[in-house]
Amino acid sequence: MTTLDPAIVPETAPAALAEHSRFVQRIRRRYAPELNLLPAGQPDRAAIEQLIAALQAGGRPLAGALRVARHLILERLAVLDIEAGAAMHEITEVMTSLAEVTLCLALQQARAEQDALSGAARNAAGEVIEFWVLGMGKLGARELNVSSDIDLIYVYDDDGQTDGNQHGKGSISAHEYFALVAKRLYALIGEVTDDGQVFRVDLALRPNGNSGPAAVSMAMLEEYFLVQGREWERFAWLKSRVVAPLESVQSGSALGLRSLVAPFVYRRYLDYGVFEGLRQLHRKIRDEARSRAVGRPERANDVKLSRGGIREIEFTAQLLQVVRGGQFPEIRTRSTVKALAKLAERGLMTAEAAEKLSAAYVFLRQVEHRIQFLDDQQTHCLPSNDADLKWIARSMGMTCQLESCQLLDRLGEVREIVATEFDALLHDGQAPSNKANGCRSCNGPALPVDAEEFLAKLPTELATAVRRWAGQPRVQSLREESRLRLAKLIARAAIAVRDEGCSMAAALRFVDWIEPLLRRESYLALLVERPAVQARLLRLLGLARWPMRYLMLHPGVIDELADSRLQHDRFDGAVFLQDLQGRHAGWERSGEAHDEALLDTLRRAHHAEVFRTLVRDIEGQISVEEAGDELSALADAILQCTIDWTWARLKQAHRPSPRFAVIAYGKLGGKELGYGGDLDVVFLFDDSDEGDEAAKDLVPEIYGAFVRKLITWLTVRTSAGELFDIDTALRPNGNSGMLVTSLASFEKYQTGRGSNTAWTWEHQAITRARFCAGDASLAERFEAVRRHVLTAPRDQAALRQEIQAMRDKVRAAHPIRAGKFDVKHSPGGMMDAEFALQFLVLAHAGAHPTLIANAGAIALLQRAEAAGLLPDGVGSQAANAYRELRRAQHRARLDEQPTAVDAADLATLGLDHHRDPVLALWQSVFV
Repeated sequence: MTTLDPAIVPETAPAALAEHSRFVQRIRRRYAPELNLLPAGQPDRAAIEQLIAALQAGGRPLAGALRVARHLILERLAVLDIEAGAAMHEITEVMTSLAEVTLCLALQQARAEQDALSGAARNAAGEVIEFWVLGMGKLGARELNVSSDIDLIYVYDDDGQTDGNQHGKGSISAHEYFALVAKRLYALIGEVTDDGQVFRVDLALRPNGNSGPAAVSMAMLEEYFLVQGREWERFAWLKSRVVAPLESVQSGSALGLRSLVAPFVYRRYLDYGVFEGLRQLHRKIRDEARSRAVGRPERANDVKLSRGGIREIEFTAQLLQVVRGGQFPEIRTRSTVKALAKLAERGLMTAEAAEKLSAAYVFLRQVEHRIQFLDDQQTHCLPSNDADLKWIARSMGMTCQLESCQLLDRLGEVREIVATEFDALLHDGQAPSNKANGCRSCNGPALPVDAEEFLAKLPTELATAVRRWAGQPRVQSLREESRLRLAKLIARAAIAVRDEGCSMAAALRFVDWIEPLLRRESYLALLVERPAVQARLLRLLGLARWPMRYLMLHPGVIDELADSRLQHDRFDGAVFLQDLQGRHAGWERSGEAHDEALLDTLRRAHHAEVFRTLVRDIEGQISVEEAGDELSALADAILQCTIDWTWARLKQAHRPSPRFAVIAYGKLGGKELGYGGDLDVVFLFDDSDEGDEAAKDLVPEIYGAFVRKLITWLTVRTSAGELFDIDTALRPNGNSGMLVTSLASFEKYQTGRGSNTAWTWEHQAITRARFCAGDASLAERFEAVRRHVLTAPRDQAALRQEIQAMRDKVRAAHPIRAGKFDVKHSPGGMMDAEFALQFLVLAHAGAHPTLIANAGAIALLQRAEAAGLLPDGVGSQAANAYRELRRAQHRARLDEQPTAVDAADLATLGLDHHRDPVLALWQSVFV
């Protein structure tokens, strides 16, 4: 009988004892002498290995030692679980270790025995061919049940031939050899002897199931994934891992398998098409569970397969992982509990839902273990025996009487929680009722989008728009399922118009938007599965035109509309960077941290955040200034992340992190970046205090190579789209200058020391410059240079003349048609306010330090008036006018309207109230 370690004995007597288990009783009777071979406490891998060795030393063959060891371990786990309150994950960890140890030992002996008969299997290079045992399901996830079978798949590395035995005979193919090894392995683990069996072995998940070979080569597995792999198999392979031999796991020799499995399980797009496959699989499992329960009411309480059972929690986690794991590797994990936590961190389910499902999973698994402890049977149904039911209840701190049973009540509550969450996820996209399908008389069977009967039921305008592409060959060639999906989406749009959920213009834009996506079924599946996303998309398309263009370029971002955080959370650069680093770590764990994956990761993350800001902007949740702040902060974060990732991949890198800074100018510098705006930047480095003289000579070359790589990462177009256009024309000496400049050289250039000095227009530009990414220790160094430039004494008359000349040059480059007023370039527009402000800063910052800070045009105009540099009211009125002109420009661009309006309409549009204060500012500064 097991003696508990005093450290884990509860202070009070346990409510139930392990000895109620008939299995425990049998083990204590039959193996009483052997029980003392297992040290006190929770067995780890080393303790299990020592136990098996001790049993072998006592005269038992390996097969017998493995079986007896398994019985002794389970007896110990029953005591730890029932009497000592061990955590569920502790029990499953021990069971997983038991499976791994026994498989490793059995495999070692199976190969040795087969080698003696046919020689070792070798590839064409004469190397011994590796053979791997893959654990699937709960073994793969390290969550093995106490009486579980083990789902295995056998894979060998390469084809070849065996050496033959010591007499030079018996040479066979590697395929035959490994089939025989698999047979010997089963005899050692799965066959039932007088001592029972170690584990029931199930090979049904192997390629081609029970009709396939027992062991497959890597080449066979790859071909199967490409040609025959089915949707449900992706869920099975999600949990796969090599469990034996241990040497292959430790050496990394089995990592090649990962490059085959990961692309099969995780697609590079948001894979909403997998929903229907899982629906069918789940429907089949539920139907089987119901049929098994017919005439056997006790089987209705199956904690694994019944409604709200363990399987539905696993499906919930796996479905969200398979859908998004191809783009978000940080959510990849085999463990169900860890997966729920990761999904909540990523915002793919609420923290509350994840906590409830996690708690339900632990509860159901604990009930399952107690059921299995009773007789060491692989069953998941509550016992019909009242005494057994009471024992399970007591072991979990509950009561169970004839009139009321807390265990059954709690089980019902937990299963209802699970079923509700699962149904909400899996059935959200189910075909709506006939009423929901309707536009006009939409009752009857579902119709494809190209059916005239369907089109006739749509509003006339909508039907005309759909007919433009519904009859095209590319639509006709779609699968019927896809044409039915299209019809469902169009019907929803018609309903939204009917119910005033969106305008007809929005519905027509939706039809135009969906046309280029007709063959990209994953996006159609996404909208079908998420009606709320389509509803919000329709409202969004009704508010402005530009979102449709952005969504055409980046359709995958519509998935963001499902995230409730979009409505409430503002962009947080630190959190964004943390998420990206987590994604990078995920790529590294999966062995996929190559340039292509990281480039796509940056682009997808940027597109998603731009879209989030766009939605908040169009829906009126943030102002134009706040939108500019968010887009600028996003660009800063992308620049910082790209610096970190590219430097780590720079062959010439001479230090852990670069002494490097990105200086933002223009709209990015002023934190007024718009949608699709390019980045005006200057690159600086400062490595003057590092290394010997020879090393210092190489520093400019190193940073030159780095900046070229950085620009490539920021500008190259990949399958995920583009990031930014980069403009470096504001660097010292413009396009003829070096791409990256030392901070010392930059300082000399800007402060006029030496023959090579900055022009006045470059000083105008630096009024809006700021450090935005790189080594933060360089930020103050740059700011000191900027302060020096802004506060330097100047001839105000000459400065005024030079700035006016530059304004004339810019105006000439952007001619405005007669009779038009452009909110940016016309007299009284935004450019006039910006040039006037630049003069005020360069002329007066030395005497008025409040003008030095890069605080934005509005704040600086107000400060200039407060400093007495502008007549009363001129600065504040110009600041307000600048804000309103910027809003007008922003609205026009979002709706794809021109920013130039008829001058005769200024009063009608209210723009004359904003033009005149800017003209007054110009007069005050320059006339």
